[in-house]
Amino acid sequence: MSRKLFGTDGIRGTANTGAMTAETALRVAMAAAVQFRRGSHRHLAVIGKDTRLSGYMLEPALVAGFTSMGMDVVTVGPMPTPALALLTHSLRADLGVVISASHNPFEDNGIKLFGPDGYKLSDEVELEIERRMEQPFAGELAPPSALGRVQRLEDARGRYIEAAKATFPRGLRLDGVRVAIDCANGAAYKVAPTVLWELGADVVPLAVSPNGTNINLNCGATATAMLQEQVVAQGCHLGIALDGDADRVIMVDEKGQQIDGDQLMALIGRSWAEDGRLRGGGIVATVMSNLGLERSLAAAGLKLARTPVGDRYVVEHMRENGFNVGGEQSGHIVMNDYTTTGDGLIAALQVLAVVQRQARPVSEVCRVFDPVPQLLKNVRFGGGKPLEEARVKDAIRAAEARLGASGRLVIRKSGTEPLIRVMAEGDDRALVEAVVGEIVEAVQEVSKARENVA
Repeated sequence: MSRKLFGTDGIRGTANTGAMTAETALRVAMAAAVQFRRGSHRHLAVIGKDTRLSGYMLEPALVAGFTSMGMDVVTVGPMPTPALALLTHSLRADLGVVISASHNPFEDNGIKLFGPDGYKLSDEVELEIERRMEQPFAGELAPPSALGRVQRLEDARGRYIEAAKATFPRGLRLDGVRVAIDCANGAAYKVAPTVLWELGADVVPLAVSPNGTNINLNCGATATAMLQEQVVAQGCHLGIALDGDADRVIMVDEKGQQIDGDQLMALIGRSWAEDGRLRGGGIVATVMSNLGLERSLAAAGLKLARTPVGDRYVVEHMRENGFNVGGEQSGHIVMNDYTTTGDGLIAALQVLAVVQRQARPVSEVCRVFDPVPQLLKNVRFGGGKPLEEARVKDAIRAAEARLGASGRLVIRKSGTEPLIRVMAEGDDRALVEAVVGEIVEAVQEVSKARENVA
């Protein structure tokens, strides 16, 4: 049985259509409640969300599903995904849920599930939950006297703020550092500026007025133009951009230049190695990370282990092989000394600690390596399996032959959107652009042909 609902990061789609309805949320909660029964104690689920309008629809449905199965619920309101993971473990809950579509526009939403250890669920467990969703629940429903209860955790923000601050080195402060923080009108709009201010920074808060429909709108980690402009205009030493649920971060130096996740991972990994804190002999990243990162780590005697795209695959490899730093070029950075999933704010604090100790401009400290020319293009398709078409396969084989040993090609279907992602990198920029263009053209041709037939 293949997964129908769960993608690379939970269930995601346009709110109130398809799979992302209140009915789906209800059945996910009921199935997950059955899946995580593990004794006779009062079971507990913790639910957090970002600031999307549709969260008001999905949260009650999840609550109804859990309580109908006899599971108590604690709600925490808008909170970063990593904060919910932390609270799930801290409250000794049986299950954690985040209602968020991460960096997607407000029209989308999603459901992410965490186990009692605060880690995202495996493919196998998600598949089992899907199987349970297709079964009748009549025999599993709680009797009236055993229905679950619901309670709001009022100090959830304070708990996360203290946990985040505790990751910043003792004896170090951010006095004199002017920081612009773009919260994407999302889940971290209150906690992130507060953490920076309490550590002594002069904070310039941006995109901290969510209204339900402006999350990620021309702001945040996937749209950094505003932050880049404001860092320069406001005379900031650096800028921090989080996404809608704050599990990823992109930074900006004092010149307004973007710093991606690969550079941040290189900085953190090499810094931790120098301090004797890095485990596993290197870091874990996905197939999308730049070849320059791999070369930079090798020059420092460190290795780069690659996984499929998705921060949970990074985390799984870290746990299985003893690494404590990993992440994605897109800004998901996991340091499992502190977190069980990507945490944009805590990653930024690790970078700030290095900047403060070196007392040099961010543009110097965070430019750890020169990236190899890399190009990523997304091709939208209406249906079918374009990557299995002969025309596309031929284009991919030809591209691989032309790149040879001096480059890499990564072609994959998005796990969250109807897109084919085409990425190539190599020392010859013109060649990289050419091979990506040829593959994109092939995908577009077979997609158009399919539409004409339909």
